[in-house]
Amino acid sequence: MKKVLCVMSDGFEELEAVGTIALLRRAGITVDVCALHGDQACGRFQICISDLMPFEDADKTDYDALFLPGGPHYATLQADETVKQTIMTFAKQNKLICAICAAPTILGKMGLLKDKHYTCFTSMNEDFGGTYVNAYTAQDGNIITGRSAAAVIDFAFVIIESLLGKEKADEVKKSIYYDK
Repeated sequence: MKKVLCVMSDGFEELEAVGTIALLRRAGITVDVCALHGDQACGRFQICISDLMPFEDADKTDYDALFLPGGPHYATLQADETVKQTIMTFAKQNKLICAICAAPTILGKMGLLKDKHYTCFTSMNEDFGGTYVNAYTAQDGNIITGRSAAAVIDFAFVIIESLLGKEKADEVKKSIYYDK
């Protein structure tokens, strides 16, 4: 069974977090949602999620992928040394690192987008040393990025396909009448 670690703090983008988590779980992927501080996180639109695993309690070696939702909380994640260490561990182990909207900028500032194709919230794109792709999603090796909340479905399906294969992604697409 594939496992994804999701980390959030206050200010996460609800649609990006919950939409992606729901689709991954629909595909049968275990998603452990962790709060960076305590056991809850409130989104940018004041939707709070409680009973979360404290990030410090997660066994970071037990996951196939890391998922960072976007939203204003990206600055908190970017400033946290444990989050950055976790990202670097996933990168060194060539495990999937999935970030959407503002969150890919964390990867960019850490040098992980250098020589990679990526996307992010367009107005937040800087010179990260890679190639910005004007698309909802981009995958380059173990890095999967999404542009914005509008990209959630496509973003989640790239993750599903990367972890479980095209057949499983197509099965889930069919189950939600996704026709693109």
